Amino acid sequence: MVEIITDMLSSPLMVRGLLAALLVGISAPIMGTYLVQRRLALLGDGIGHVALTGVAMGWLAASWAGAANQDQWAIPGAVAASIIGSVLIEVVRSWGRTSGDVALALLFYGGIAGGVLLISIAGGTSANLTAYLFGSIATVTSADLIWTFILAALILLVGLGLRPALFSLSYDEDFARATGLPVRFLNIVVAIVAALTVSVAMRVVGVLLVSAIMIVPVAIAQLVCRSFNGTMHVAMGIGASVAVAGLIITYVKPYSPGATIVVLAITIYGVVSIVRPLFHRPAPHHKHEDEADSEFGGQEPCNA
Repeated sequence: MVEIITDMLSSPLMVRGLLAALLVGISAPIMGTYLVQRRLALLGDGIGHVALTGVAMGWLAASWAGAANQDQWAIPGAVAASIIGSVLIEVVRSWGRTSGDVALALLFYGGIAGGVLLISIAGGTSANLTAYLFGSIATVTSADLIWTFILAALILLVGLGLRPALFSLSYDEDFARATGLPVRFLNIVVAIVAALTVSVAMRVVGVLLVSAIMIVPVAIAQLVCRSFNGTMHVAMGIGASVAVAGLIITYVKPYSPGATIVVLAITIYGVVSIVRPLFHRPAPHHKHEDEADSEFGGQEPCNA
């Protein structure tokens, strides 16, 4: 194992991949914790499909500008499209007459169709989207790593810095409104940060699996933690661990990095689900009190 890690660290390509996987593993579950609490676990999938259109838009813009490397325009395009799409779905969900699941369906279908159409107009083929659909550590460039670091830093800043307000919003929106919090603004903030999370994870796991790295670590953490605060921290640790472990496995075996990371996370979820009842003794508690105490001053321990 030590020799494998040493070999990986001797390769600039693998160092970039490890750093990208670590940043994604830490930052993605932060937003996933809020989405799970709000029962919007599939929002990441919808935004991911819109990000695919953004990738194609970046390709198209690069083609028009005569850029030599069209991939360098892909992530900025994905960020822009993801933010626009996430804000639109929040507007539709909050103020429109279309239900949330219908709005997500529109994002699913429109995102994939728009991406394939625009990439064709840009002179490419659907094969050019494969790395973004399923993720490809081998294509992570220094510019991609810089983008990943910046976006991950923004996610950490907002997700942790605004945690008390976002917790109130996620747990009970009516209560948050009654306490004077700017609910509409915070909803937009959540949508934008979710879009940034998708853009960060896109290169590592791909847009088709991006929601998994946001949600599955949170689902695992919920099995062993009772508090919102504890769930988020444990999920961040799990996300970082499976991302790095999955990349190490794919260094030894020629597997897809994104698929390996997600399957590894789901396997851990299955194992914890089976093992947990053997050690867990349920104790009566009030969920609202536990979560509120943890977030606003107290610290609720994780269940062993």
